[in-house]
Amino acid sequence: MNKTWIITWRDFKANFTSPIGYIFITAFLGLLGYMFFYNLYHFNLQNLQYQQFNMGKAASITDGIVRPLFGNMNVLLFIIMPFLTMRLFAEEKKNHSIELLMTAPVTITQMVLGKFFSAVLMLGLMLTLTTFYPIVLAVTGNPDAGPIVGGYLGTFLMGACFIAIGVFCSAVTENQIVAASVSFGLILFFWLISWASQSAGSVIGDVLTYLSLITHYNEFSQGLLTAKNLIFYLSFAFFWLFMAHRVLESYRWR
Repeated sequence: MNKTWIITWRDFKANFTSPIGYIFITAFLGLLGYMFFYNLYHFNLQNLQYQQFNMGKAASITDGIVRPLFGNMNVLLFIIMPFLTMRLFAEEKKNHSIELLMTAPVTITQMVLGKFFSAVLMLGLMLTLTTFYPIVLAVTGNPDAGPIVGGYLGTFLMGACFIAIGVFCSAVTENQIVAASVSFGLILFFWLISWASQSAGSVIGDVLTYLSLITHYNEFSQGLLTAKNLIFYLSFAFFWLFMAHRVLESYRWR
């Protein structure tokens, strides 16, 4: 475990020895902040109009701000994560430093987990920096805590799945652009796969719905923390990390 942590910390620090980490964090927080305050402004404007014209009850803070906040957060992570993970193994292969890793006294499992955890740490840092927005909502309103806690947990787990796919794609090729493109395509596939369930049969439709990353997130966004959704995300991430392990194992014996 100590060797895994060494790889994790080395790769995590590498994000900040160049502008890459700062660019990702700034872009993420900047875009999310714009979306948040845009939604907050229109939510307040809509509430004012409902009160002035007696149009009934407006949307709650949870429906009007909290869920859109996490929805925007997931979309941004969906776009950013392929670029954050594309260099994990592809850069090592391009610089031929992968041979040093392969001959070092570390196992492939430690390498894969180290790379994975380094990106997960980055994800955790990015999400931690967004806690400013729920604090603003808590000060200005009375949002439900359940959807906020569930939203963060669901977003973190789904982001970890994005990372696991990115680790696999980075292990497959030495070209970082190819790794990012394939990762983006796979994430998009599992993001939209439930759409195909509408035109499929009942059994196949249920399978496609179950494989959808968004389907399992929906219950988290409602503040429902269930074991089945937790197990799905952990199993999903494990599968892609296992595939990355197999790819690197075959690379070692070439």
